[in-house]
Amino acid sequence: MVFGVGYKASKLKPQLKMAVTRFQISANKKSALMKQQIREIATLLADDPPKEEKARIKAEALIRDDNTVEAYEILQLNCDLLSGRIHLITHSKQCPPDLISCISTLIWASAIVDIPELLEIRKQFRYKYGKEFDSDAMQNVGGVVNDRVAARLSVQPPSAFLVQTYLEKIADQHEVAWKPAVPLTGGQISEPMVAPTGISVPIGGGSGLNPSTFVEGALDAHTKASAPPASPSSGFIPEAPKGTGTVSTTSSISTTNHQSQYVPVLPTPSTPNAPPSKIEEIEEED
Repeated sequence: MVFGVGYKASKLKPQLKMAVTRFQISANKKSALMKQQIREIATLLADDPPKEEKARIKAEALIRDDNTVEAYEILQLNCDLLSGRIHLITHSKQCPPDLISCISTLIWASAIVDIPELLEIRKQFRYKYGKEFDSDAMQNVGGVVNDRVAARLSVQPPSAFLVQTYLEKIADQHEVAWKPAVPLTGGQISEPMVAPTGISVPIGGGSGLNPSTFVEGALDAHTKASAPPASPSSGFIPEAPKGTGTVSTTSSISTTNHQSQYVPVLPTPSTPNAPPSKIEEIEEED
């Protein structure tokens, strides 16, 4: 392949300038969305109980967007530099040594970031320096790609320690009294965040009835109902008052809606003008 065939500086330079503008617009949009994500995370941590697992997932997405914006700013600087050195690129048969990493990083990122101008930029550099140069850049042969860009655009999830650090910073900025429910162990610090188990999801959260309280309430009621009644003390037993045949219904005992503890002694009823018995009639005849 004859290098330089198909390469046009008149196409490369406008694409580099357009890419600079595109990177800036995309970074601004992501920054605005990240502010909204931070507020949502703070709200989740402030809930009672805190929705910690959902907040961790959102924090991981926030870290990914934060890394993307950081990579965009570096790629934007690369486009600015190449646009300023377009004449050097055009008049040199081989890629200048100080631009190998810069150009290779743009070629490598063209397949990852959503910036359409990078596709045309990659095509122009492939025309200029050949397919082998393009292949080495895509496979990062010899570590020619910028290490920081490669790390920020990596598909690997962030560490659990970094996710927790973001949550602590957000809680501190929004004055939320939050602490992790389960502290990280030594082996979990450098590992990705574990998959959610649902410990922060309330039972019956859709209806808000929380069926777990039904079970607890039923158990408490059953325990109270099955408990034996308290036996009366075996001490003093009150006696009926002497000299009275009735008990006042306005006494302190009756006003407590309890039955009296003694039985009143009622007087024997007398029958006036009762007819004489048969024995008394015989005695009178004698």
